[in-house]
Amino acid sequence: MEAKESRPQGFPELKNDTFLRAAWGEETDYTPVWCMRQAGRYLPEFRETRAAQDFFSTCRSPEACCELTVQPLRRFPLDAAIIFSDILVVPQALGMEVTMVPGKGPSFPEPLREERDLERLRDPATVASELGYVFQAITLTRQQLAGRVPLIGFAGAPWTLMTYMVEGGGSSTMSQAKRWLYQRPQASHQLLRILTDALVPYLVGQVAAGAQALQLFESHAGHLGPQLFSKFALPYIRDVSKRVKAGLQEAGLAPVPMIIFAKDGHFALEELAQAGYEVVGLDWTVAPEKARERVGKTVTLQGNLDPCALYASEEEIGKLVQQMLNDFGPQRYIANLGHGLYPDMDPEHVGAFVDAVHKHSRLLRQN
Repeated sequence: MEAKESRPQGFPELKNDTFLRAAWGEETDYTPVWCMRQAGRYLPEFRETRAAQDFFSTCRSPEACCELTVQPLRRFPLDAAIIFSDILVVPQALGMEVTMVPGKGPSFPEPLREERDLERLRDPATVASELGYVFQAITLTRQQLAGRVPLIGFAGAPWTLMTYMVEGGGSSTMSQAKRWLYQRPQASHQLLRILTDALVPYLVGQVAAGAQALQLFESHAGHLGPQLFSKFALPYIRDVSKRVKAGLQEAGLAPVPMIIFAKDGHFALEELAQAGYEVVGLDWTVAPEKARERVGKTVTLQGNLDPCALYASEEEIGKLVQQMLNDFGPQRYIANLGHGLYPDMDPEHVGAFVDAVHKHSRLLRQN
């Protein structure tokens, strides 16, 4: 695929395309690895950079996002970078107020309570122009990376974004958002369509700005059972991939691999594998061999070490990684955690994880 990679901005040539090759299902010399939330609070330099301003101001500063994205790559030989941003910039661009409350997380002072609240949302066609700061961050970071590794762009999937917009923040039950699905199915579909219409140009814009792969986070898949998932989440997940691919083609941009990560969505693995994504991300509750059996050979799998395994000794991390690599097999696989890094994790242990993937995956291929 390397020849197809578009460099419209005159970006530096990519030196390590292992992650992209694995995503496309091509053979690789070793297993590529990156970590969800690799730009994060577990790094003292991240806390230092972030201390100066509030969370969403940081997201709106291309320079700060670039610095935070590149920080983990100065420490670890990761095979991909993921742009520092947040999934909630999309509801913000639709006109909703979102603040990040220290110790509590995101908060929407005026969540969507009634159907008529949908009228408050801006036209989704304007969202991409509201999010120019994300595109600037991507372009700047792509230049800064100087071709060292590919840059991943991302967004939250429609159902996950809807949960925040209706609940007004995080929730352990998502009962308000699910109440919408049961009591207001029409309005729910209307909102999910608005979000899909906002996400498509936003993701295409990320690629135009320099993103070389895209990940869609369906972080709240686990709050839905198979029926609600196939009615209110899956159709929009499919729609995003189909329309983004068409949008890239229309814009004359080369295709990029797309990753779907539906946390706790193990009940829909087969459907996710056929939803138009090159890569299916797995959380740590899924057995790799079983996942491989269920999704077949047409997609690459990504995951899925329990993030808490990084609390183990470095020696134990090595053993756990070895087991994981054996279970997934050498090809069509990208190593990652089954969710993001936590703030109290030791950076040395993150390094041990990355090194173990590189070392053991090379040995695995020799045998």
